Amino acid sequence: MTLPKKGSRRIVVNGVAYRWRVRRRPTYDQGMSWSPLTYAVEQADAPGTTLMVRTDRPHPGNWMSELTFPVLPSSVAAAVQAAREKGWTPEAPGSPFLLDETETTSP
Repeated sequence: MTLPKKGSRRIVVNGVAYRWRVRRRPTYDQGMSWSPLTYAVEQADAPGTTLMVRTDRPHPGNWMSELTFPVLPSSVAAAVQAAREKGWTPEAPGSPFLLDETETTSP
Protein backbone atom coordinates (compact mmCIF):
# COMPACT_ATOMS: atom_id res chain seq x y z
CA MET A 1 0.00 0.00 0.00
CA THR A 2 1.41 3.38 -0.95
CA LEU A 3 0.11 6.77 0.02
CA PRO A 4 -1.18 9.07 -2.69
CA LYS A 5 1.17 12.00 -3.12
CA LYS A 6 -1.71 14.43 -3.30
CA GLY A 7 -2.63 15.47 0.20
CA SER A 8 0.41 13.95 1.89
CA ARG A 9 3.01 15.95 3.78
CA ARG A 10 6.75 15.43 3.87
CA ILE A 11 8.76 15.15 7.09
CA VAL A 12 12.39 14.26 7.77
CA VAL A 13 13.17 12.22 10.89
CA ASN A 14 16.80 11.36 11.70
CA GLY A 15 17.85 12.20 8.14
CA VAL A 16 15.23 9.94 6.49
CA ALA A 17 12.37 11.46 4.48
CA TYR A 18 8.83 10.22 5.12
CA ARG A 19 5.38 11.15 3.82
CA TRP A 20 2.33 11.18 6.06
CA ARG A 21 -1.35 11.71 5.51
CA VAL A 22 -4.56 12.03 7.48
CA ARG A 23 -7.64 10.67 5.74
CA ARG A 24 -9.59 13.68 4.47
CA ARG A 25 -13.06 12.35 5.23
CA PRO A 26 -13.73 10.29 8.34
CA THR A 27 -14.92 6.71 8.14
CA TYR A 28 -18.43 6.15 9.50
CA ASP A 29 -17.07 5.02 12.87
CA GLN A 30 -14.73 8.02 13.04
CA GLY A 31 -17.55 10.37 12.04
CA MET A 32 -19.67 9.03 14.89
CA SER A 33 -16.65 9.30 17.25
CA TRP A 34 -16.73 5.56 17.89
CA SER A 35 -13.16 5.07 16.68
CA PRO A 36 -10.20 7.45 16.88
CA LEU A 37 -8.25 9.29 14.23
CA THR A 38 -5.71 7.18 12.36
CA TYR A 39 -3.03 8.46 10.00
CA ALA A 40 -0.52 6.76 7.72
CA VAL A 41 3.24 7.23 7.31
CA GLU A 42 5.62 5.74 4.76
CA GLN A 43 9.21 6.24 3.68
CA ALA A 44 9.24 8.82 0.88
CA ASP A 45 11.93 7.53 -1.48
CA ALA A 46 11.35 3.76 -1.22
CA PRO A 47 7.90 2.95 0.15
CA GLY A 48 7.63 -0.46 1.75
CA THR A 49 5.71 -1.14 4.94
CA THR A 50 3.21 1.56 5.86
CA LEU A 51 2.94 2.75 9.45
CA MET A 52 -0.62 3.21 10.69
CA VAL A 53 -0.81 5.41 13.79
CA ARG A 54 -3.97 5.19 15.89
CA THR A 55 -4.29 8.32 18.05
CA ASP A 56 -6.31 8.96 21.18
CA ARG A 57 -8.37 11.80 19.67
CA PRO A 58 -11.37 12.03 17.35
CA HIS A 59 -11.09 12.72 13.62
CA PRO A 60 -11.29 16.48 12.85
CA GLY A 61 -14.23 15.84 10.53
CA ASN A 62 -16.36 14.00 13.10
CA TRP A 63 -20.08 14.69 12.99
CA MET A 64 -20.61 14.80 16.75
CA SER A 65 -18.80 18.13 17.30
CA GLU A 66 -16.21 16.42 19.49
CA LEU A 67 -13.27 18.63 20.40
CA THR A 68 -10.24 17.63 18.39
CA PHE A 69 -6.64 18.73 17.88
CA PRO A 70 -4.62 18.67 14.67
CA VAL A 71 -1.87 16.16 14.03
CA LEU A 72 1.35 18.13 14.32
CA PRO A 73 4.61 17.27 12.56
CA SER A 74 6.24 16.87 15.99
CA SER A 75 3.67 14.18 16.82
CA VAL A 76 4.39 12.41 13.53
CA ALA A 77 8.14 12.53 14.18
CA ALA A 78 7.65 11.09 17.67
CA ALA A 79 5.42 8.32 16.26
CA VAL A 80 8.02 7.44 13.61
CA GLN A 81 10.76 7.21 16.25
CA ALA A 82 8.56 5.09 18.54
CA ALA A 83 7.61 2.76 15.70
CA ARG A 84 11.26 2.35 14.65
CA GLU A 85 12.11 1.42 18.24
CA LYS A 86 9.30 -1.16 18.22
CA GLY A 87 10.56 -2.79 15.04
CA TRP A 88 8.96 -0.98 12.11
CA THR A 89 11.14 -1.34 9.01
CA PRO A 90 9.69 1.10 6.44
CA GLU A 91 12.05 0.02 3.65
CA ALA A 92 10.97 -3.65 3.76
CA PRO A 93 7.75 -4.81 2.10
CA GLY A 94 5.04 -6.24 4.28
CA SER A 95 1.73 -5.70 6.02
CA PRO A 96 1.01 -2.32 7.63
CA PHE A 97 2.62 -1.79 11.04
CA LEU A 98 0.16 -0.52 13.68
CA LEU A 99 1.30 1.90 16.36
CA ASP A 100 -1.44 2.35 18.92
CA GLU A 101 -0.93 5.64 20.78
CA THR A 102 -4.04 5.05 22.87
CA GLU A 103 -2.06 2.49 24.89
CA THR A 104 0.74 4.91 25.75
CA THR A 105 -1.41 7.75 27.05
CA SER A 106 -3.38 7.58 30.25
CA PRO A 107 -5.67 10.16 31.93
